[in-house]
Amino acid sequence: MNKLLMTPGPTNVPERVIKKISEGMLHHRTSEYSKIFKELNERLKYVFQTQNPVLTFPSSGTGGLEAAIVNSFSHGDKILAISIGDFGDRFIKIAKAYNLIVDEIKVPWGKAVTIDEIKEKLTDEHKGLIVTHNETSTATVNPIKEIGEFLKNKNVIFIVDAVSSLGGIDIKMDDWGIDVLVTASQKALMSPPGLAFIGVSEKALETAAKSNLPRFYFDFLNAKKFLDKKNPENPYTPAVPLIVGANESLKMIEEEGLENVFLRHKNLANKFREEVKGMGLALFADSNAFSNTVTAINIEDGKASFIKERLEKDYGIIIAGGQGHTKGKLIRVGHMGYVNEEMIDKTLNALKNLI
Repeated sequence: MNKLLMTPGPTNVPERVIKKISEGMLHHRTSEYSKIFKELNERLKYVFQTQNPVLTFPSSGTGGLEAAIVNSFSHGDKILAISIGDFGDRFIKIAKAYNLIVDEIKVPWGKAVTIDEIKEKLTDEHKGLIVTHNETSTATVNPIKEIGEFLKNKNVIFIVDAVSSLGGIDIKMDDWGIDVLVTASQKALMSPPGLAFIGVSEKALETAAKSNLPRFYFDFLNAKKFLDKKNPENPYTPAVPLIVGANESLKMIEEEGLENVFLRHKNLANKFREEVKGMGLALFADSNAFSNTVTAINIEDGKASFIKERLEKDYGIIIAGGQGHTKGKLIRVGHMGYVNEEMIDKTLNALKNLI
């Protein structure tokens, strides 16, 4: 039985992308590869909604977050970090691993941060603000646009984890004043895991030139130097098949049109949530902060593990459970990337039989 991935990532990969990956191996120091890599970079700018360079690193999204930290700060810098769930906590752990002084805004799980909370906490001592856009552990979205508007004209590096939102939820890097925007290949971008994509503003590159945190592989300036060549390439051996696949998946997004992609995600998310509420189930996130790429459902009677296991065994549908203190109390269903109404209906019908 072919498994249907309805998790918050990795997500289903289109057959068209798989076929493109299987066409054969390219050498990464050839004009053929450079042409594909150049196409990828232009398409990345399209989905990032930016004129800034977007850097590609072979890593998971977590590697992209670490790259954001080590290129943006120096020893002893103080930053403000916002966490609304497990992945926000992870971002904070990365910052602390490099001995940054981290002031934290910890928001109760299921809620989004407010601008007032940021205004109350942010000071002139803070060199940067780090935040998760779409928190998949709680299916909650932070108000990134409003945060960006508040930070405009402030001497603060604005870093956003958009690993599970970019390509599924509208996020305008340039218009919203984001300096470092991190995502990964395996979520809304419909590709296999293994690539981190990082948009970097001019301000971020200037900061990277001054940063003294240790780095080698994840060096923004070195990656940009190779990107700026007449025939763009990577500093070190890239994940060639993944880049070929990502270029194809981004081409599919381009063909559908970014606004249509966002609308598809919104419509499918709304349909899924309404059907779930119709089953008498409660959603975990606040209604004013719902994610359009993942839904978290309260399962209070201890049936979360049972439902997750039976969906896989009986229906071939993979979903996720809760994380942290919500483990065993939630199920989380992803509806991002290569997903359509038929997949949503199949998941809903199976869930109805198990509730």
